[in-house]
Amino acid sequence: MHNYYFDNRIKATADLYHVEKIRRILVSGGDYTMTEKHGCDEPTAMRDSLVSHNVPDTCIIEHWQGWRTINSIDAVRNLYDFDSITIISQKYHNERALYQADHFGLNAVGYNAEPSPITSSRIRNTVREYFARVKLFLDLL
Repeated sequence: MHNYYFDNRIKATADLYHVEKIRRILVSGGDYTMTEKHGCDEPTAMRDSLVSHNVPDTCIIEHWQGWRTINSIDAVRNLYDFDSITIISQKYHNERALYQADHFGLNAVGYNAEPSPITSSRIRNTVREYFARVKLFLDLL
């Protein structure tokens, strides 16, 4: 199945890079190649896709422990020592990620990539996001 969310995030990131709004790019996700039948290495896929959009790999940092948004946000502060970031994702996800960034004391802005054009994908992600937000508040207790 085609992942429009991924493609739109990559395009938005490359666009921001090419207009010099961002200089370094942290791609964060999990490597599911060993644990799932059709799993992928998300950071490598993101890097390869950005490179195919003419973003130099020298400005891309790969983080493989980003299984959850909270892991990625925590790594920004504690592993990579960034104090300000631009989070590039879809609106529903940016809202949660920005809340987490604020909780960790990061200066963060969100850039909303286009959502999927497929209605069923948008509905599925809206439902998933509802549960992710509940889990977020449990994590931050």
